[in-house]
Amino acid sequence: MGGSVGSDDGDIGFQIAPMVDVVFVLMLFFMAMSGAQVKEKELNIALPSGGKPKPGAPAKTPIVIDISPDGQVSMNNDIYGAPSDRSLQRLREWLKATMEQFGGEDPVIIRPQPDTRHERIVDVLNAAAFAGVKNLTFS
Repeated sequence: MGGSVGSDDGDIGFQIAPMVDVVFVLMLFFMAMSGAQVKEKELNIALPSGGKPKPGAPAKTPIVIDISPDGQVSMNNDIYGAPSDRSLQRLREWLKATMEQFGGEDPVIIRPQPDTRHERIVDVLNAAAFAGVKNLTFS
C-alpha cells in the first residue's frame, strides 16, 4: 500500500507530536500559574488578648452609641442628639465627663443603622474625639 502509515497489522506506533503538544500545554499552564501565587505579608497590628483582667482593676463597661437612620443619637434609650443638632453638645459633655471620671479607658461602640448618613457618623466621631475617647469601635 502506497502512502499508508504504520505496519500491516494496523499498529501505527508511538506518535511523538501529540506528546510534545501535551508537554508544552502543561508547561504553559505551570508557567502561567506560578505568577499567580499569593505572597503572604505580615501585618503589624496588636490584637486584643483574651486574658483575664488584673485583680483589683475596674471592669471596663462599653458605652454603646446608637445612631438611627434619621440622625437621632441615643444611648440606653436616652436621646443625646436630635437630627438637627450637628454639634451634639449634650453627647460631648456626657462623654467628656465620663472619660474624665473613668480615665478614658472605657470602650465606646458606635452602632449606626444601615441607612444612617455618613455625615451623622462623622458628627459622633467628632464628639468622641472632643471627649478624648481612646478605645473606639463600630458595631
